[in-house]
This record gives sequence, structure tokens and C-alpha cells, in this order.
Amino acid sequence: MSLQRTTRIGLGVVAVLAVAVAGLGVYAYLHRAPRPAAGGTAVTITAKTCEPNALTVEAGRVTFQVLNQSDRALEWEILQGVMVVEERENIAPGFTQSLTARLEPGTYQITCGLLSNPRGTLTVTAAKNAPAEPLRPSLIDLIGPIAEYKVYVTTETADLAAATPPLVAAVKAGDLTQARALLGPAWVHYQRIKPIADLFGDLDTALDGRADYFEKKEQDPGFTGFRRLQYGLFTENSTEGLGPVADKLAADVQALQARIADLSIPPDKMAGGAAAVIARLAADSNADTAGAQADVEGAAKIVGLLRPLSQKADKALSDRIDGDLTAAGLALSKDDRAGMQAPVASLADALPKLRTTLGLD
Repeated sequence: MSLQRTTRIGLGVVAVLAVAVAGLGVYAYLHRAPRPAAGGTAVTITAKTCEPNALTVEAGRVTFQVLNQSDRALEWEILQGVMVVEERENIAPGFTQSLTARLEPGTYQITCGLLSNPRGTLTVTAAKNAPAEPLRPSLIDLIGPIAEYKVYVTTETADLAAATPPLVAAVKAGDLTQARALLGPAWVHYQRIKPIADLFGDLDTALDGRADYFEKKEQDPGFTGFRRLQYGLFTENSTEGLGPVADKLAADVQALQARIADLSIPPDKMAGGAAAVIARLAADSNADTAGAQADVEGAAKIVGLLRPLSQKADKALSDRIDGDLTAAGLALSKDDRAGMQAPVASLADALPKLRTTLGLD
């Protein structure tokens, strides 16, 4: 049997398995028992804790009003083990942001202030009443987009894993010029899959956590990953002390690749993850062009896969999102940061509506 034919057979098997796994995941998602809507819950976060530190809500769609009373921008996350259920990033001091999550009964953790702080507890009880939920896309409609997205994420993760060892080697060899050249091309593979990589809260913190979210900022031992390497290589202009950071990056990338391989992608996280990534980009005035381009590309991949559904559900919204993505991509290709702001802000407003329109809230 020729190598070419063997390769085709292998790819065919992978595709069939991807569709089968996606189908099982979507089937489980679509056939969950109905859950009721729930009212708003107020949470105040400080640099040290949440107030209250233990919350109890009914299962279903729950809205939290999160007030930041610390002196720096913070994020608030709901976690189930290592998985991020929902999150809201870059909550400015003194401001309140809302977060809506569809929660199943169980016990969750919540981040309270800095990422190094002890976590709070969120208890979700069974709902007393269960009104009917909105119609969702059919199983057949969703299998294709999810299977294709799983292939995309798997490929990008493999490219990330391939790009990491040369970067690590350059850092450990003390080759500042080469390390600088290799950092961005490796990092963009992670940024393209952020809509799903965000699900793994521990690895996302390790690989892409922002310095401001740690008590000692850039000097905090918990500040690692791409941003720590960027700070050392471009701000401190040195590879000194970055060897252990590079080794940890390599280990964390391997762990991410293993988790991605076992992941059944939830359809609501596709649309919701794209919205979260673009919302962060809209709020980040310091985003570099390559990183912003990767964010837009990752969101555009999801939007493109869901386009057949969105065109049927709300053509005007779908066309608006497509236009904004095109405008943002064009501005980024010209390194026009000012021109990027308007379409990205419009996307940040429109993408959350896409998840609702498709019945994936």
C-alpha cells in the first residue's frame, strides 16, 4: 500500500472519529433536561476576597452583577475543577459588569480578586420550576461545524507544540534575537484557539495570564507563560532567569495538547468563546497587531462555521458580523490600529447576540 493512500485512509479515519465524537457531545448537549431562568446575583470583588465568598443560586440561566472594589482591573471566573464555565475579564476598578451563565446543579469555585487568592464557592441547587427553553439547532446542523472546529483546534495546537521547542532552546541558549523572533509565531497559535483554550483555567493562567492579575505583577512567581517571556525578552531585554519559565511553557503546551485531544467541544462555548475573545480585544488598547490578528482569525473561524445557521436565524446580524470581521481584518493587515477599533467594538456588541440567536445561551 502506498504512503499516499495510507495517509488518505488515516485522515479519513480521523475525520470519521471527529464527527462521531462531536455527535456524541452535541447529542448530550441537546438532550439535557430543561433548566429554568434565574434572577440576578450581586457579587463584590476586592483584591483579597469576594463578598459574599459563598453563593447559592438555582440551576438555570443565572445573571451575576460583579462589582470591582479593588484598585486594579480584575477578572471573575466560575470554575468546575480546572474547567472555566464562564468568565468576565478586565473589570475596571469601581465598575460593575454582568455575567450570565447557564448552570447545572452542583458545587463550583469562583475566583476572588487576584488569581493567587483563595477561591470562593458557588453552590447551584436544583430549580423549583423548569420552563421550556428556546429551540436549539438540530443535532445534524451542529455536528459538522463542531467536528470541523475540533480539527482546526487540534491542528493549531499541534502547530503550537511544534513551535515551542525552538523557542525554548533559544531562550535557554541565551540567544535574545532568536528568542524574540520565535515568541510571536508560537504565541499566535495559542491566541487563535483562545475561545476553547479559555476552558482550561489553570493552563490558560499558566500560558497566557496577565501580570496585573497577580499580587506582585511581573515579579510574581505565578506569572509565567508567553507574557512572562515577552516581558523578559522585550522589556528587560534579557533571557536571564527565563530558562525555567521556558521549560514550564513547554510542559504546559504538552498538557494542553493532551486535553484538547480528549475534549468534546460544547457548541455554546464556540460562540461564547469567540465573543469573550473579541470583548477582551476591544478592551485592550495595548494589544499588538499580530496578537489582535490571531484573535480576529480565531473568532472568524467560528463565525464561518456557524454561518449557515446564523444566516437562517438572523441574516441581518450574520451579515453585520461578517462585515465587521472583514473591516477588522483589513485594518489589521494595514497595521491600522485606529481603523481597527470601530469594527472590533461593533463585534464585541454583536457576537454575544449570535449565541442567543442560535439558542445556545
